[in-house]
Amino acid sequence: MGKLSHHEFIILLISMAIMLILSRVLGEFGRKLKFPIVMGEIIAGILLGPTVLGLISPDTFNHYFPAIGSVSIALDGIAKISVVMMLFVTGMEVQLPIVLKQGKAAIYTSTMGMIIPFASGFFVAFYFPYLFGVYDENYRLLFALFLGTALSISALPVISRILIDMNMFKTKIGTIIIASAMFNDLIGWLIFSFILGMLNTSTGEAQSVWLTLAYIAGFGLFMLTIGKIIIDKSLPWMQKKLSWPGGILSISLGICFLCGAFTESIGLHAILGAFIAGIAFGDSVHLNEKAREIIHQFVTNIFAPFFFVSIGLKVNFVTNFELELVLIILVLAYIGKVVGASLGAYLGGFSKNESLAVGFGMNARGAMEIILGTLALNAGLINTKIFVALVVMALITSLTSGPLINYFVGKEGIAKKQMKLF
Repeated sequence: MGKLSHHEFIILLISMAIMLILSRVLGEFGRKLKFPIVMGEIIAGILLGPTVLGLISPDTFNHYFPAIGSVSIALDGIAKISVVMMLFVTGMEVQLPIVLKQGKAAIYTSTMGMIIPFASGFFVAFYFPYLFGVYDENYRLLFALFLGTALSISALPVISRILIDMNMFKTKIGTIIIASAMFNDLIGWLIFSFILGMLNTSTGEAQSVWLTLAYIAGFGLFMLTIGKIIIDKSLPWMQKKLSWPGGILSISLGICFLCGAFTESIGLHAILGAFIAGIAFGDSVHLNEKAREIIHQFVTNIFAPFFFVSIGLKVNFVTNFELELVLIILVLAYIGKVVGASLGAYLGGFSKNESLAVGFGMNARGAMEIILGTLALNAGLINTKIFVALVVMALITSLTSGPLINYFVGKEGIAKKQMKLF
């Protein structure tokens, strides 16, 4: 099957139209109820997926959102490209000078927000593996490492989207959450790469974690020094000489895809390369605000919904739902991340309410959690029920993150406009 047939192409277009329109309608409805738009997009996926549409009308679901075939491959490709672009935009929003100013608080928050959830998840999974249906002693350590990592990682795309929707991205609390989540995700992916390497040892596919670390350090150093200088020198020319806004849009996303391809080729996920490229691109003093806004609007309103809707399309939340498992993972997720990140923010100088707002902000999972879960499921490290529990946890933590941030910011009695850093 080399290409889409005429009929498949029509199905693909209709599927994309349904995904975009329904996610926007639910997103706007959710926004009126003070929920971030991203939750409407995820709920749209659940409604269109096997959980609801697949139950009510299996033929319709299989027709427009098939699990196999060219349409499925095309939708999967669009979702993957979407998440890569989302991380690029997220990176563009991170301005290193502002992040570095929050150094002490960011270090405390990211460290405590990583260590405590990792330790709690590892301990419970290692000493009580039967709670998760894990009885194979050969995978006990790997599963414990995986669960610790899954509970300690944050979801930078979801967090950034929530903060942008809440108009809090450029506040002191928003900057700390983003900076800490960035460090969490980098460390989390390193650990996960190590776990996958241990899984692949028997097949001779393992890659040294030190080599991976060296690749990341070298790539990050290059992009934030030489790469940034090249971008700085080129941007004025691009914005003046190339057609507007198509020129800057094409070049910026081209850089995003190149960097994503590099990190994917060295055994990490493409989103890491896109994220670092976004930092280098967005940190340039020559990037004007109009160009930044155009790239942001293009990605978050057109491509981001495809990824978030696709989450619900992959999972049947009824047949694979196990309440006890979901509750265990939810409790571990909330206690570990909220306690850890809040304690770190408090030690970093934030007030009690601000610290809790940071803790619940860091608790939003979603994209990262689901990507991590998907890779672990494909590698045979977890079963479908654990994957479903992780997805449910990601949805609930993301759903509650925005309102709880608002609640504790409100308790602090500081208007969001007064919290703006830049």
